[in-house]
Amino acid sequence: MLHRTIALALLLAAPAAAQTAAAPTAAIADNPDVQAQERLFSAWLEGQIAYRGLPGVAVGVVQDQQLVWSKGFGYADIAAKKPMTADTRFRIASNSKIFAAIAILQLREAGKLRLDDPVERHLPWFTMKPAGPDDGPITIEQLLSHSSGLQREAGDHWSSFNFPSEAELKALMASREAALPPQTRWKYSNLAFGIAGLIVEQVSGQRWAEYVRANILKPLDMNASSIDTPDPGLATPYASRTPDGTRRVQPFVDAKGMASATGMSSNVNDLARFISAWFRRAPKAGGNNVLSAGSWREALRVRSVEEDWESGSGLGFDIERYKGKTYAGHGGGYPGNTTMTMAQIDEKVGVIVLTNTTDSSPGDIANQLMATVGDAVAKAAKPKAAPQWDPAWARFAGRYRSNYSDGILQVVLLNQQLVLLSGNARSIDVREKLEPIGNDRFRLAAPDGGGPVGEIVRFEEKDGKVTRIYTGDGWSTRIEGW
Repeated sequence: MLHRTIALALLLAAPAAAQTAAAPTAAIADNPDVQAQERLFSAWLEGQIAYRGLPGVAVGVVQDQQLVWSKGFGYADIAAKKPMTADTRFRIASNSKIFAAIAILQLREAGKLRLDDPVERHLPWFTMKPAGPDDGPITIEQLLSHSSGLQREAGDHWSSFNFPSEAELKALMASREAALPPQTRWKYSNLAFGIAGLIVEQVSGQRWAEYVRANILKPLDMNASSIDTPDPGLATPYASRTPDGTRRVQPFVDAKGMASATGMSSNVNDLARFISAWFRRAPKAGGNNVLSAGSWREALRVRSVEEDWESGSGLGFDIERYKGKTYAGHGGGYPGNTTMTMAQIDEKVGVIVLTNTTDSSPGDIANQLMATVGDAVAKAAKPKAAPQWDPAWARFAGRYRSNYSDGILQVVLLNQQLVLLSGNARSIDVREKLEPIGNDRFRLAAPDGGGPVGEIVRFEEKDGKVTRIYTGDGWSTRIEGW
């Protein structure tokens, strides 16, 4: 399923007359199917830990604004036999990139920058050599969507563990050459997000860590999270298992000038609050909002894709499409820590996997967690639709002729449901639902966005007879026979 991670397929908003209450969080946690999947996942992961010799794993499952389930497996420190818990902290590495994108979008909302601003407008020293003679400037949006063409790294820091300072990162630019022209293809770049963090500092007048604490961590009550801070609450980081079964303990590594790409630390409980923020689309809907609904939609919209068109990036988010669903989140790897956050946005379900070793494959664990507990939670949380059918709506069923083409549009009565079907439809599956919104009006729910999807459907009646159907602004006339 999702090995890098994944974003967003927003469905039509539920019409006002059709809204129903979702199941309470306590009811979801107590749901027998959810608890059964927790046992199944736990049995599988315990086997993975035993047979692969993994130190420890902490996991969580979020439904909308609540952490439904969390659990620690194995040890945060093997020698001390310190158990892993949802409070154990980890270096979350590239999950930091989501925070960088949020910071940029906050500054955009404040009118201090634009996504299409050239980077050099805010960082005049950003004068690296382009890949081609007529490439055009690299923009902020390209930094955040991995479409800038910049090299992946800013030096040998993943080997030496000596990350560049901000001054060193700035000095590096004069001797760098972009690997690809911007907008050529999806190309992952830690360097790009290091630059994005320096834009935040320049525009806000605050240090990166100071800005994130004040504008993201504090509003979201992420009090256990930090940036490049040694912390006794951190899990002991282990390298991969060697052939003799041992694991080397890794050092604490300061990301310095690359903090906005990879420097954050957090735990399951804090990341559950973070994922809940991704689902909020109304002011104070279950907690503080760090972005407007519009900015969240922008961040979670696919901006660049891999060559296979199945994965890519929004703004800061990794995005992947799998079996008809879109997932958003990010993976992370740091010396001794590998992590994954992943959410199915339209179902408002997310999972968190944090591990204290480099060979744990957290993406695989997240896939299994989503396919078991996550799916059960999504089903348990699904609102129970209240009956909405009015038998009088059967009068709208029939055939309508288009004045534009003389083509036939059929309104077909199913079991308490009206659907639209083209007279020459090649498949019965090519149909559009009429979702009631009150006063004999409907909203068009369609599988694609080519027609008036999301718009109002209404019927005209004269002398007690249905005469027209209006779909959006267009209309067709009721006919008898063909």
